[in-house]
Amino acid sequence: MEDTTPTGITDHRLTGLLEITWADGLTSRLRHSLLREHCRCAGCEQLRRHGDGVLAAGEALRLVRIEPVGEHGLNLGFSDGHDRGIYPWTYLRQLGAL
Repeated sequence: MEDTTPTGITDHRLTGLLEITWADGLTSRLRHSLLREHCRCAGCEQLRRHGDGVLAAGEALRLVRIEPVGEHGLNLGFSDGHDRGIYPWTYLRQLGAL
């Protein structure tokens, strides 16, 4: 069973990677653009359901803000101004497998 407890979070802003080390020893390396494309906020979900499908973020996009949301996950802010996505630990772990 996966342990979705993070033990370390490092943002490699220059390379556009968010690195999360998990309690079970696995390390997830998530491209900033992947995180933006997989945002599950209401606005992004509505775009997927009624419009353009997957958001194209582009490789130049970067995280500009990372804030904890209690013990549940992270709120991420991106260089395109988007900052409404909350990423639970379980979801971040799943994205690491993509």
